[in-house]
Amino acid sequence: MILLLAAVGAITIAVLLWRALGAQRISVPQRRPAIAPDDDPEFLRKLSEQQRKRPTDETDG
Repeated sequence: MILLLAAVGAITIAVLLWRALGAQRISVPQRRPAIAPDDDPEFLRKLSEQQRKRPTDETDG
């Protein structure tokens, strides 16, 4: 029983030391945060161009 507890303790200490000293953490590249369409200058520019190209067929009554 004491050997089992010693083995568990040794494995726990080994894992903690490995995580603290030996394991190189792989960082995930930072992605650009999503931009809402009404805040995206490219989207607003395209929308403006589409409105300028579209003929105005709206007539009142």
